[in-house]
Amino acid sequence: MSPRHAADPAPEQRAAVVTGLGLTTALGGDVPATWRALLDGVCGVERVDFAAAEGPAQVYLAAPAAVDPGTALSSAKAAHCDRAAQFALVAAREAVRDAGFPDVPGLAADGSRVAVVVGVGLGGLTSILEQNRRLEAQGPGRVSPRTIPVMLPNHPAAEVGLMVGAKGGVHAPVSACASGAEALAQALGMIRDGRADIVVAGGAEAALHPLALAGFARLRALSRRHDDPKGASRPFDADRDGFVMGEGAGMLVVESARHAAARGARVHGRLTGAGITNDSHHVAQPAPGGTGCAAAVDAALRDAGLLPEQVRHINAHATSTPLGDLGEAQALHSVFARGVDDIAVSATKAAFGHTLGAAGAIEAVLTVLALRDRTAPPACSLERVDPEIRLNVVGRSPAALPAGPLAAVTTSMGFGGHNVALAFADAS
Repeated sequence: MSPRHAADPAPEQRAAVVTGLGLTTALGGDVPATWRALLDGVCGVERVDFAAAEGPAQVYLAAPAAVDPGTALSSAKAAHCDRAAQFALVAAREAVRDAGFPDVPGLAADGSRVAVVVGVGLGGLTSILEQNRRLEAQGPGRVSPRTIPVMLPNHPAAEVGLMVGAKGGVHAPVSACASGAEALAQALGMIRDGRADIVVAGGAEAALHPLALAGFARLRALSRRHDDPKGASRPFDADRDGFVMGEGAGMLVVESARHAAARGARVHGRLTGAGITNDSHHVAQPAPGGTGCAAAVDAALRDAGLLPEQVRHINAHATSTPLGDLGEAQALHSVFARGVDDIAVSATKAAFGHTLGAAGAIEAVLTVLALRDRTAPPACSLERVDPEIRLNVVGRSPAALPAGPLAAVTTSMGFGGHNVALAFADAS
């Protein structure tokens, strides 16, 4: 990793700000509930009532959403949407209203300067499996006529696009567990290129199904700490044994600084840079030493015009897998060197599990909140940081971030070798 000698700030006319935030997770059905529970050390992991696989691969742990998204939508809309799209709609509606648009479809006069980017990992998995069950049990006449729209990976993005009246483009990046972060990188590009004034962007996932759990269990990727659900997801811990699957959505309203200022919008923070790389190493294992992740973080910093020593907070991908956490730690050491000791690293999947395609977007929301409130969130289950990790991981209590201008990074990785890093700054 070659050293950087000077920062090159992005031109002011390309600045992107975050004016709206939306969340629905295992900790709460909106941003205030999730953020409060996270800072209080609440854990949303629990035993679920189905086995993911037979024999020694059985897994009974998950982090289901605290609020059923269907209850927050009209019965007609809920009936016509896959659960992942329901999550996306709930979080997007909160984000849009938070951005100061009480009439959700009215973001712009004709919508031509409004875009949507929503990433997914597994997408409409549960709907596909339910319709296949109907097909086998009752025949093709009982298959829903909405089967094809809801099984497509663009279904959550399409529904959000319809909700906000987006005519400037509706996109659906699918890059496994980096999808939500890649959606935000694409949103940043659209603002900078002048293709949109407002982009509603994020990720959603609803894959808590026996098939998905069985598949991950067969990969030996999931925690089997059934006797201690609240301590099962242990990112960076010496005794971590795999991740816990979660569900939910995170959405942000990303807006050009000029447009936000013109309408007097409140700004939560700034999205300043993005880096996207691929390991090109293995479909399910990170590159040795975390080289791909390191390259993405370095690219995000360069894109943001940041020097490594200016970063004071990282919301890490940190899934709780032995190889993944170690590779990410090695990547952060590569980029930040000895300065990594001064960075408060949060591992928030300890509280709400790994939400796959939604993870990067949920953690982006949490990164903006951390900068806004100058508080790095805790890892509710952390007992002892793995000696090989060597990071300043925030433990079971929140950590105060320093005064003055703040910059942060959040990282995401996914099967297929995907790496995405996003850089944020506080609103000052």
